[in-house]
Amino acid sequence: MRRIILLLLVAVTVSGCERIETGEVGLRVGFDKQVNTNELLPGTFNQTLVGSVLTFPVRDIALTLDDMHPQTADNSTLQDMDITVIYSINPAAVGELYTTKSRAFHARDESNDIILMYNYLTTVARSAAYKAAATHDALKTISARAEIEADTAKYITAALADEKLASALNITKVQVRNIQPAANIIASANAVITAQNNLKAKQVEVDIARKEAERLSLLSSNSQNVRYMEAKALQDIAEGVREGKVQSIVVPYDFKGIINVGR
Repeated sequence: MRRIILLLLVAVTVSGCERIETGEVGLRVGFDKQVNTNELLPGTFNQTLVGSVLTFPVRDIALTLDDMHPQTADNSTLQDMDITVIYSINPAAVGELYTTKSRAFHARDESNDIILMYNYLTTVARSAAYKAAATHDALKTISARAEIEADTAKYITAALADEKLASALNITKVQVRNIQPAANIIASANAVITAQNNLKAKQVEVDIARKEAERLSLLSSNSQNVRYMEAKALQDIAEGVREGKVQSIVVPYDFKGIINVGR
């Protein structure tokens, strides 16, 4: 009987405990609903027969911002911009953040864990992303992802420092998952590229025509030179024959005779 009672007590004790998992921090809530700000560390078992235990993820928390439409440096509005912000929480700051900050700053996940400062950082990160995108022209934002990510992280960190939260929250990564300029901007850019390509094609045609004209002109000039040299040679031969200096000549196969206009 004693053994059965002991087993029952062990079962009740175990079922009345909550283990703090790796990457989490806990806070105890007493039967009087008061929150103890001493953090419960990962790996510890904490009884919940009297009172309860709140758990808070503190490592690699992903904050997603979708369907944003920031304005760019050339006063165009992006069709879409989606980012993910990864942040972590200093375990030693959990008690203070939960008890001193507005509950509206926090959120709950699907397992009902409290995500500290999630809603607050959503607002800060959105503002930072809009500010980062505003320094680039619309068509250059796609190639400027790395700069936008770095600037967004920088602006978030600066905002946290202003609110004395730099030691409590740490931004570990910002990723731009999608960025797309407005459709009319892309269409205009494509039209410009098409016009430039057409201009290049026409310039090539002009260059070809000019070179062909130069070639024909050169051929024409050479043809006139050849005819002049042939006429000069025939004249020299005729003068040589007349003066008796030439005894024999080689007559071309198409020789048509020499007209002597001197006699």
